[in-house]
Amino acid sequence: MSRTNFEQLLEAGCHFGHLKRKWNPAMAPYIFMERNGIHIIDLNKTVDHIEVAADALKQIAKSGKRILFVATKKQAKDIVAEKAQSVGMPYVIERWPGGMLTNFPTIRKAVKKMSNIDKLLADGTYDKLSKRENLQIRRKREKLEKNLGSIADLTRLPSALFVVDVMKEHIAVHEANRLGIPVFAIVDTNSNPDNIDFLIPANDDASKSIEVIVSACCDAIAEGLEERKVEKIDMEAAGEQQQDAAAEEPVKPKRTRKTVKKADAPVEEAAEETPAVAEETPAVAEEAPAEEEAPATEVAEEKE
Repeated sequence: MSRTNFEQLLEAGCHFGHLKRKWNPAMAPYIFMERNGIHIIDLNKTVDHIEVAADALKQIAKSGKRILFVATKKQAKDIVAEKAQSVGMPYVIERWPGGMLTNFPTIRKAVKKMSNIDKLLADGTYDKLSKRENLQIRRKREKLEKNLGSIADLTRLPSALFVVDVMKEHIAVHEANRLGIPVFAIVDTNSNPDNIDFLIPANDDASKSIEVIVSACCDAIAEGLEERKVEKIDMEAAGEQQQDAAAEEPVKPKRTRKTVKKADAPVEEAAEETPAVAEETPAVAEEAPAEEEAPATEVAEEKE
């Protein structure tokens, strides 16, 4: 069953592109027509691309990998944060920290610093400081939480990037391309789709359009996570059955030393019998010349 349909996308306004003078010629294959100086996106292709992107996201989530959502524009902030939290994925809705992917260890240090501040606040260590110093530390903690709090559990590089408005998030797309991380993105008629691995041609300015597409992708991620749980339970059940079957199998008796000696006894007897055969062969060899000498003496007597 299709995750979206033509009517649903049409009601959300996904077909509205930008003005003709602002278009990117690389988006020409996804433009249906022009009306009143505005490009209209072909929603049939949008439905197909949503299906392809959703299936790919489902497989990534099923394999246990993380997907980073990036949307810093006002219309998409709250929607992306809500949907990403529902599937337990990290997201960035504030300013994109430059080098977040290419300089990931430095970002991890900032996240660890935030956790250290939390520990010291809980221990009461900062209570011994002056009121001004305590206030400065708390403000620093709030700033780190605002920028990096949503990626606190991202311990390694994400396996994919989902971007809303590739023009606004061009730094994130560039970093992902540099590291070979696949990029999923909602691409409007004014954007360049060449650097996007899984593009979804649609309106990236309307909140309804963003919500419909992000919801379809997050539903696919949720399906992947659910299938992963089911497979894990099945594997655990299969492991327990194998252990029970191994416990029920009878233990085979081990061979004792006496059994080995009895098995070796015929070999020793055969070894003792072989010299007797060897001793009898010389006797046969000695008798053979005696029979040959008798005719020779008879010939000598005849000559005399």
